[in-house]
Amino acid sequence: MSAFAVAERAADAAPDASARSGGLSGCLFAGALAGPQRTVLRDSGDRVAWCARPAITWTYAAAAEIVGRLARGIGAWRLPAGSRIGLWFSGGAESALAHLAVEASGHLPCAMPAVWDAEQLSGGIEAAGLVAVLTEGRRGERRPAEDLAKAAMRHFGLRYLAAFGPGVPDGVISLDAMALERGIIEPAASLGLVTFADGDPTRPVYRTAAALAAAVEAHLDALPVGADERILTLLPAHDLRGLVTGLGAALAAGAGLETVLPFDETGFRSALLRPVPTRLVVPALIEPALAALPLPWTVRALHVVHRAPTPLTPRPASGTTGPQRLDSLVFGEDAVLTRPGLRDLAATLAYPERAPLPRTLLDLARGADGSLSYRGPACAVAPLPRGEIPDTDTQAWHGAGYRPVLSGGTALGVERA
Repeated sequence: MSAFAVAERAADAAPDASARSGGLSGCLFAGALAGPQRTVLRDSGDRVAWCARPAITWTYAAAAEIVGRLARGIGAWRLPAGSRIGLWFSGGAESALAHLAVEASGHLPCAMPAVWDAEQLSGGIEAAGLVAVLTEGRRGERRPAEDLAKAAMRHFGLRYLAAFGPGVPDGVISLDAMALERGIIEPAASLGLVTFADGDPTRPVYRTAAALAAAVEAHLDALPVGADERILTLLPAHDLRGLVTGLGAALAAGAGLETVLPFDETGFRSALLRPVPTRLVVPALIEPALAALPLPWTVRALHVVHRAPTPLTPRPASGTTGPQRLDSLVFGEDAVLTRPGLRDLAATLAYPERAPLPRTLLDLARGADGSLSYRGPACAVAPLPRGEIPDTDTQAWHGAGYRPVLSGGTALGVERA
């Protein structure tokens, strides 16, 4: 097949706006119709050593089938529509499938950091009012399904526990077995999602499906992902930065997502060499180490993700041609600000009124005291109470709690206001 034919098929595979507004699962099912044999999910690294399961490459069609089966199984649980279901994963394809299945079953996915200990896990269950949690049997040296079963003894409202993989203890439903049961359901409209501010189990944050779609669209405005590309990411999808730059961006574009296991340098190097047009997403923390690693020609874009507060120091130009550069600054669980390069990001923070931002999605302003504020559907969030789902205001200005450190008309960093 010619490169032109591949590009034409790639363009046809991107979900339209109506699918994107229906949530991540809506994007998956739209992608399965447009390009069923395209790769959507892939895991890197030594999966057998990490979780005793082989790596699997999922096409859009296969992923949609499994998500539909899982959603049917979850929908058979005796839970009211819109129930809050926790997702406690280290990342990867199974994390994505679980998130999409909870969403498609008509419930509210609540993503929880994999690094939580037993006390934090219990605190998150309590604060978010979870009635079910999905996890994995093994995670390196940890046994999350066993930890979850112990935590459930302290929470009478936690009615269903389920896990992928081997080592699933008694009382925990096998998601592998559920995925083998034939029959799917019509996916429900997405209710949005819940994440935890600064990874704090006492601070769950809610955003609607439309707000997540707006955050992804605002992010992709800086440099759209091609449907022929894969996003190779080192960020797990348990918070806004991981979901927007990874799973959300891939599904919105009809592209693929490949997740590297935590601390797996060998798997990362191997994944880099895969002959696929790639957008590489990395946390700013590892950028110095990455500078010493020659990137293959397949890396079309290097996307560096910073979390406020942080310095923003441009690296000296190497004098060689490299991939396009993207930089994102993440404000807690509120907003992701993405610009084409660190200098552009720094200039945007210094003079937001001059920046060509997608202001109908995410508007940014700097007050007289230098503090940053934002508004728009991309940052419309609210603390999650124990009772009803809260309302969110897309037009209200929200203080970021940060201000840029200015010098010579640019920002050298972002500090707490």
